[in-house]
Amino acid sequence: MSSELTGIMVALITPFNDDKTQIDEGRLQAHIEHLIKAGVHGLVPGGSTGEFTVLSTAERKQLTELCVKYAAGRIPVVIGTGSCSHDEAVELSIHAGQAGATAVMVVPPFYDPVSLEQLEELLSEIHNKSKLPIMFYNIPGASGLTLSPSEIAGLSKVGVKYLKDTSGNAPALTELIFGLSDKITAFNGWDTLTFYGLAAGCPGGVWGAANFIPELAVELWDAVAVKGDLKRGRELWTKAFPICKFLEAHNYCGAVKTGVELIGQPTGGLRKPFSLLKPELQAELKQLLQNADVKTI
Repeated sequence: MSSELTGIMVALITPFNDDKTQIDEGRLQAHIEHLIKAGVHGLVPGGSTGEFTVLSTAERKQLTELCVKYAAGRIPVVIGTGSCSHDEAVELSIHAGQAGATAVMVVPPFYDPVSLEQLEELLSEIHNKSKLPIMFYNIPGASGLTLSPSEIAGLSKVGVKYLKDTSGNAPALTELIFGLSDKITAFNGWDTLTFYGLAAGCPGGVWGAANFIPELAVELWDAVAVKGDLKRGRELWTKAFPICKFLEAHNYCGAVKTGVELIGQPTGGLRKPFSLLKPELQAELKQLLQNADVKTI
């Protein structure tokens, strides 16, 4: 398996048991098998879509070990290890390296935004102690930290090899793709910019919707990025875009897990304070999936 990340990287959900007291190992394994069978190119557990903020440190380590085990070397696993705590982020990253992860994805400490200097100190320690390449998770809306494209590319000096760009800033993403690709490899992480990102030359996307439309996501990748068939890509994007727009208009994790439920895979729902979508919104999402020729229950 190549160590270079590429293609559809699924921002993975974390399935729980029905009372939400623990990660449901059987559901997680079944979900990963479904995604790999659909042809996805990598897994990114422990991120925003994986509800990392409601998992204990022990559960985050458990999730890492299970995902590496179930992927079984077939596709890369990039572990989300970001935290409000510097020490916890380092601890989780070291553990990811020991567990056999391909890379770690690090969101800056949030609530109180850090400075660029403080971020670089964290990333350098993570890289040196985990011995893993870093995917920087650029999500200013959550982290409160807005960096310029050149500042993001400059993180390459502290072990950052990849970028998940969830800024929604297409011009900045373009600059990273075309002008700074020698320093950092930029993946799109903003759902409604997926088609643009692939057409502009992103080597892939970290995509939550791929949890429940993996076949459509892979087909879009093949058409646009592999074959360069923009006409076919637009046809597929016409199906996927309304789903992506819907996800961004609601609680993202709740909408994604609702989508997974709608294709017939139980997720255990979300831990409080979050929840699956209400019935009228579930019906709206189901209609969007049916419009996209996705089979629902």
